[in-house]
Amino acid sequence: MQPRLNYFAADPASIHALRAVEAHLRAGALEHSLYELVKLRASQINGCAFCIDMHTRDARTHGETEQRLYLLSAWRESPLYTDRERAALEWTEALTLIAETRASDDAYATVRAQFNDQELVQLTLLIGTINAWNRLAIGFRSVHPVPATTAA
Repeated sequence: MQPRLNYFAADPASIHALRAVEAHLRAGALEHSLYELVKLRASQINGCAFCIDMHTRDARTHGETEQRLYLLSAWRESPLYTDRERAALEWTEALTLIAETRASDDAYATVRAQFNDQELVQLTLLIGTINAWNRLAIGFRSVHPVPATTAA
């Protein structure tokens, strides 16, 4: 796979603005472990290898367990996630797949029970920003780091 465009170089001001939103959210009300799970789950749904690689590494760096990372795509079938994480993951799926789900009332009721107003806005913005990053990385064919010994 060959990258199509270096979007960082093409429009640094726009990328800086998106990074500023991310920095605000990272310093916000959401716990860091939840932040990484949401970013990784949206990236899995979107099939963004670049972001899956990045957010898996970031989650590990911040103490996430291998087992929870391996089971994230099957979170509904695993007892390893808290009710708050489950609500965030359901909301992540609902918004990432919004054309299909229309952000159902059930998904909203579940997330609403676990998050206050500020947290819910920040969670929703986090989901929006990771979806924007996924679209940049997929659309412009960003390639995740590949060790020389494992490259195809």
